[in-house]
Amino acid sequence: MRVRTYDARSIEELRTLYKVDAPRSACPSIYANLLSFQPSSSSKAINIPQTSFLSLQTPALFINMPRQFFVGGNFKMNGVAQSITDIVNNLNAAKLDNSTEVVISPPAIYLALTRELADPKIGVAAQNVYDKPNGAFTGEISVEQLRDTKINWAVIGHSERRVILKETDEFIARKTKAAIEGGVSVIFCIGETLEEREANKTIEVVTRQLNAAAKELSAEQWEKVVIAYEPVWAIGTGKVATTEQAQEVHAAIRKWLESISAHAQENVRIIYGGSVSEKNCRELATQPDVDGFLVGGASLKPAFVDIINARI
Repeated sequence: MRVRTYDARSIEELRTLYKVDAPRSACPSIYANLLSFQPSSSSKAINIPQTSFLSLQTPALFINMPRQFFVGGNFKMNGVAQSITDIVNNLNAAKLDNSTEVVISPPAIYLALTRELADPKIGVAAQNVYDKPNGAFTGEISVEQLRDTKINWAVIGHSERRVILKETDEFIARKTKAAIEGGVSVIFCIGETLEEREANKTIEVVTRQLNAAAKELSAEQWEKVVIAYEPVWAIGTGKVATTEQAQEVHAAIRKWLESISAHAQENVRIIYGGSVSEKNCRELATQPDVDGFLVGGASLKPAFVDIINARI
């Protein structure tokens, strides 16, 4: 359980903002702590579990609800109609963790098929989207076209597009803005190469990639973003960041989100990608700032269900 610490100032602000003036039965011990806390120069902070809530004079407001676990499956340029149908049918029939949000990303030509076959609780993502609404852009897909096909997610900034297709931070940021403004949520991929990690530039690189997006997005628009940290050296190589390495970078990203807003820092999900499998997913899922996974090759296999259920 994640816990947030409230100091004297923030406790007083909470009481003022939410007109806390009498104990409520829904969560009496926490409510009483908030009510009775007396700010002073020597006051100690109190801790409130994130799963707790305060029942207020207005409808119940949930304080620090846990971020919903998120597992994305990126099929990349793999599969044909029959194999993708089999994958989707397997997911539909499986017993999946109801508390985990699942989104799968087939090749563009099979987006409509996947959306038609998949259970409504399973989201479907495009692997790319363009930053212009329409026009002479051969081979590209617009946000409007995705929405018309009932596709509400897009994977943007994947390292394979950054490296192979030379997509820049700025172009990726513009695509992210276009998607969100058009009503499509974004799995925003960031990550460093092996050379950058060995040069101790990991945080510098992911911060640069995030800063490019921050120039295009409002604080509110980050609510439509899931950040996927994928170290390039771990994608498709069988290598995986240790739990400590993953948590270190995720914690740095969480700290960076403070520059967007306190709400973004608390609520934006940060997921890990890079040779995630049924063998390593459970340990990774225990880390406080790992809110899920973006899975590549393993999403094409029955073991994808085990990754979705990593916290069960």
